[in-house]
Amino acid sequence: MGSRLGEPFGKNCDGLAVPQGPKEARYQLATDKGPRVMMLVKQAKMAPETHLLASWVIAALATDNPRDCRLVTLAGILPDADGLGLLVDAATGAWGHHATHYYVQYHHYLLHGAFGGAVIAALVTCFARRRWRVALLALVVFHLHILCDLAGSRGPSPEDLWPIFYFGPFTKDPMWIWKGQWRLDAWPNRFLSAALFIWALFLAVPRGYSFVGVFNRRVDEIFVGVLRKWHAAWKRRLGRDG
Repeated sequence: MGSRLGEPFGKNCDGLAVPQGPKEARYQLATDKGPRVMMLVKQAKMAPETHLLASWVIAALATDNPRDCRLVTLAGILPDADGLGLLVDAATGAWGHHATHYYVQYHHYLLHGAFGGAVIAALVTCFARRRWRVALLALVVFHLHILCDLAGSRGPSPEDLWPIFYFGPFTKDPMWIWKGQWRLDAWPNRFLSAALFIWALFLAVPRGYSFVGVFNRRVDEIFVGVLRKWHAAWKRRLGRDG
């Protein structure tokens, strides 16, 4: 299925991600169901927290201090900073200004390749305590992010596939894409997110910090305190039942 840039793709394609077809159709902006940016606002729900949890679990297992754990976790979610143009696109659309398309132009193109990996790894390493370890782990979680996007970031229709331009933003070739990509809200993503969430909670109790600390350490102290109370109560109950 194909179209010229800016033209609707058809009723089976809602333009969420990047439709299959010729290169000129990679950045399809309009669909039969409305402006593409609105589809993106409605659907961009699941991947960020999955990336967060997966990166934090790896960081918690492979680092020995909260600072480095937070930095490695950030390396696993920062690639999606190239999608912040979505906020501008939504705002210009809501205010009735001339439409912008920063999200579809730069997401998965600016920071989802070798350039993004190098910049993000260098950035978090500057603030690390164990720099070589953090640099290596940052590259690991960065590439895990890319792998997860290739596997499970499709939109609602089979044509809505997200590609990876590994040498972007310098070139769009080669373009990596997997036709078996599952939907963002498919059961594998839901199952993985739930499993990672439970695992992260169990890891947080003995360590004294959790993924919440990536954003706010004070709130994280409260969160982990509650987890430890629940854990202690659960152990006491098991002891009585035993």
